[in-house]
Amino acid sequence: MLQLPADCLDNILENLDDDRYTLHSCVLVNHLWCEISVRIFWRNGYNYNISNFKTLVFCLPNESKEILSKNGITIVTPTTKFPTFNYASFCKLFSVNRVQRKIETLLSNEQTISPQILEDNTNIVVQEICKMFMNQISSLKGLDLFIYKGMKAPIFILYPKAKDCLKNLSVLYCHSDISSEIFYQLSQICHNISTLHIVGRCCISNRLADLIFVQKNLKHFILSQRSDSRLLDYSSLVTKLSNTLIKLNLYEHNYVSLSFIAKFSNLQELRLSLEDKEDYVNFEKLSYASFSQLKILKFRYSRPDNESLARFLENNGKNLNELYISFENSSYNNNSLNSVISKFCTNLRKFSGGFKSNELEMLELILKNCKYLKSIEIFCGGKLLSEKEALSEVVKYSHENISEIILRHYFCTQPEKLLPKELEALIVSLANYVPRRSLSLVIVTNDYCKMSLDKNEKNIKVIKKYIDLGVIKNFKIRGYDDEFN
Repeated sequence: MLQLPADCLDNILENLDDDRYTLHSCVLVNHLWCEISVRIFWRNGYNYNISNFKTLVFCLPNESKEILSKNGITIVTPTTKFPTFNYASFCKLFSVNRVQRKIETLLSNEQTISPQILEDNTNIVVQEICKMFMNQISSLKGLDLFIYKGMKAPIFILYPKAKDCLKNLSVLYCHSDISSEIFYQLSQICHNISTLHIVGRCCISNRLADLIFVQKNLKHFILSQRSDSRLLDYSSLVTKLSNTLIKLNLYEHNYVSLSFIAKFSNLQELRLSLEDKEDYVNFEKLSYASFSQLKILKFRYSRPDNESLARFLENNGKNLNELYISFENSSYNNNSLNSVISKFCTNLRKFSGGFKSNELEMLELILKNCKYLKSIEIFCGGKLLSEKEALSEVVKYSHENISEIILRHYFCTQPEKLLPKELEALIVSLANYVPRRSLSLVIVTNDYCKMSLDKNEKNIKVIKKYIDLGVIKNFKIRGYDDEFN
């Protein structure tokens, strides 16, 4: 058998990171393949299953095993042999949440105990596993401190080798209410976090703002403000952010003035997934700000008022490559906003939005003026265009660069179904553009949308026909949770 150089083999197997089954089979080839595969397999803590945690319990040092034994915790491990590798040392992304959930499941499967004992035992095992990881990992890259249910956050930060383990941490996910001692210690150790995701809960720990303040190279900040945390002072956090930020995501709700975003002059990506229009606090002030490097702008669930949003796009639309505008479910006419998009956002590569039947002229303008557009997502159903209307407009005013059409069913009802003959005629019309890239067609739907084209088997046969002919390159049916990455 041809022996590949280790670095070459390493690059090949890296591509199997998401294919656990194939990666597992590589372990059986020979020692070199096994060593590289095992390292990749154990790198991402989010992928650990019950079997992996049984192995980790077996790998615990004797001191930890004695603690488990004294507390009456018995876990059947898969082998009595000495571990072939130091599995914990391979971990680069460690999830406390994953450890807590899987250990709780493992313990509940081992024996029948009361909920309180199960929680206590889970905390003990989690503590010992965290201790082992802190002692064995030379340099952790990512740490997930989203605490599972009502469990305690393990005080891993005080372990002897935690400082060495965490000094190069670049990604941190955490709840706002975990121990101030943990945040204080992290602020003393971790100064190079580039991605920080905070989910607000019942309070904001005193030292969290300090941790944010010492991050002078923060690139990506994600904040989730839940409805039950509206009384928290989130401004104490966002005012500490470094102006090095290039990506900003706000989720669920928002209880601070959005004018704080104006200071991030290097911002390249802004995603606002806010549930209510009222969450756009002072967006009107933000609409006057200029972001010369902004490439991606996405609104999900709700959006600012049309006047403020139009002004923001007038100031910042020319450099946008991607624009996602959530549909405003109201009687307002969106023509003025769509007109601004067609005039000021002409460099778009991806666009997503909804149009009513009386707004077809605006869709036509966007298709005509945005010459670089490669992907267009159109919301369908209800007050919006039907699949037939949406595809017909794209066919009529498409240009050679468009290679992906996404039909997202915003409403499950439609005034008319798209029949197989109509679908085929539309596909043929699209194929007649020369030169024309192979087309990708994506349907975003669910089981309740009985009228989406994928529910008709004859439509699927038509699509398969043109996949075989090379006209359609990719066809996907996607759920609502997958379309907003």
